This record gives sequence, C-alpha cells and structure tokens, in this order.
Amino acid sequence: MSGNLCLANAQLVLPEQVVTGSVTIEQGVITEIAEGDHVPTGAVNCAGDLVLPGLVELHTDNVERHIEPRPEVDWPHLPALIAHDAELASTGITTVFDALRVGSIHSGKGRYVDYARKLADELLAARAQGLFKISHFLHLRAEICSETLLEELAAFTPEDRVGIVSLMDHTPGQRQFRDLTSLKVYVAKKRGMNDAEFAEHVANLVDLQKRFGAKHETGAVVEANRLGAVLASHDDTTTTHVEISAANGVGFAEFPTTVEAAEACRGHGIAVMMGAPNLIRGGSHSGNVAAEDLAKANLLDIVSSDYVPSSLLLSAFYLARIWEDLPRAVATVTRNPAKAAHLEDRGSLSVGGRGDVLRVRQIAETPLLRGVWSQGNKVG
Repeated sequence: MSGNLCLANAQLVLPEQVVTGSVTIEQGVITEIAEGDHVPTGAVNCAGDLVLPGLVELHTDNVERHIEPRPEVDWPHLPALIAHDAELASTGITTVFDALRVGSIHSGKGRYVDYARKLADELLAARAQGLFKISHFLHLRAEICSETLLEELAAFTPEDRVGIVSLMDHTPGQRQFRDLTSLKVYVAKKRGMNDAEFAEHVANLVDLQKRFGAKHETGAVVEANRLGAVLASHDDTTTTHVEISAANGVGFAEFPTTVEAAEACRGHGIAVMMGAPNLIRGGSHSGNVAAEDLAKANLLDIVSSDYVPSSLLLSAFYLARIWEDLPRAVATVTRNPAKAAHLEDRGSLSVGGRGDVLRVRQIAETPLLRGVWSQGNKVG
C-alpha cells in the first residue's frame, strides 16, 4: 500500500541545492515541496535533519550472502530474501537490483551451480505477495567465462524485471585479477584451494574463456536487448575494453580498474560506477584504482554498496566532503543510478516522483538514519 506523509522543517537535498522546507507524499507520490520551516498539523517535525531521496543500488552481492552465509551452507531462501530486504531498508536503500550470477561451471575446480532462475522465481513470488519493504529488480551477472551462460539467460523473459545485464569476464591474468597473487588469496580463502588446485582452477578458466568467451559475450548482448535490460560492463581495464563496451551498447561501467579506462568511459559517454567499500576503505581490495582518485579527477558518476549495504549512505557523505557539494554527492547514490537504470520515477526530491525518502542526521562526519520511507510507508 502507498502511504501519505509530510516531513517538515527539514533540510531538503534537492537536485541542485539544499533548502529548508517540507516534502509531502500522497498515495506514494511526492505531491508538494515547499520552502520554509512551517510544520503543518500532522507532519513529522524533522527539526533541521536532512531529507534526501531513497538510495538506488545497482549492484549488490548481498542476496547471495544471505542464501549462502558460509561456503556450501544453503540457507532457506524465503527467510533469506526477507532478511536481505529488511537489511537494505535499514540502510536507506529503497530500490535494489539484486545481482544473480548466470553462467555455470560444471568441470574442474571452482564449480558454480545454476541457481539464478530458481532464486529469481522465489524473489519475484515474494514480491508479488507483498513481503518486501522496498523495490526489487534483477541484475543478471553474465559470466562469459563459463559453460552454460546462454542457456541460463534464455530461461528469463521480459516479464522478469531484469533491469541490468552485466558482462563479466573473470579470466585470471586480466581485468580485476591481473595480479594472480590477489586472485589466489581470494580463492584460497573462499574455497580453500591448495597450490595445485588453484593452478588447475586458473587453467580451467583460461580454457573456458578461449572456448566460449567471444560467443558468450555476443550472445549476452543479444539477450540483454531481448530482455529490455540496460547493459553494463565490468572491470574494464584498457581503452580497448571500453571501446568494445561502447560498441556493445554499454550504458554504465562497473568498477573500471584503471584511470585510463575511466577516462575512456567518459569519452564514450559511459557512466562510471565504483564501489562504496573502495571509497570508504581508501582503496581497492584487489589492488586496482582507488575510487577516491576517480572522484577527485571528476570521473565518478555512480556508487554501489557492492558487498557492504551500509556503505552506500556513508559514501555519499564521504564524497560531499571531497567535492564540498552535498547534492552532487547524493546524486551518485540516487539520481545517477536511477537514470542509468532507466528509472525515471525516482532518485530525486521532485513533484511527481516516487515517495522514497530518508531522514538523516549527521553525527560528526557520520550520517545517522532516523527514518526510511518507501512510497510514503515507513520501512526503517
């Protein structure tokens, strides 16, 4: 159900400025934005707290963490999905594109099992039953270095709320894992491989890329168009990678690994997305370019929480200190991702927009959520 709400005497983070005022939501839609500190009868007195749009998350692995909280531990899916939804709501995320891997590996070490279609069915069923607090779409992470990518993509239809298809190529020795040492640390910790098993794993992935890479990349682009999804690239490293992305019709680039790639994206009109954990931690855990460096070079458009949902709101206020511009920083986690995903009804405080809003108070340099509303309904 869509609710009614008035948040008054607030600092409203509008697209271009911050003003004292109120925002009114009726039947889940913003119907009025007024300036001034007047508190109408029945309104919530925000006492000078910030009010900003609900956060829009394009790429999060969080749902996978809930269904498999430890390696080889399969948690019951419905309670996992409900917990995932509630966690995101508690961090200010009101729209999420749940990332599901498509593209299984059945041979060699490091096997992946096809799970996306079944989990998508469960997620969509839970949504249809009204079990979620926030808005959910699907993000299919198309792993071209696999055996069954195209068959798995073919199982989805335009009715499945697939908003994003991203092209993944995790072949060792390039892109995210140019440094095999970083890959070895990651894989050994996650899957417990010894040196011989790791070497077999690397050889198998390289072989899969040689056999299927070109076919899968071409096919995934076709499937994204069939599904009506925005196409995203992943871990572009060189200008050649970006040129290929542009030719494929990529709308935004997830986590480019070098300044060179980010600059090339800007030249091709491709929005650049980086991870909030990279920004908050001060660098990439894989040794790639720091998000802060791209922000200071004006090469950062969108931020994703990636694997830490609570990092998304933190990142906006971190960027606000770098840029000395709160509306611009907030846009990286609201208006810009909404635009990249072709969602025109959310991402900013504007009349006619979806009534997804946050109330935030700053404690020192930390944003403290004091309320989360989805379509005017309090969800956090």
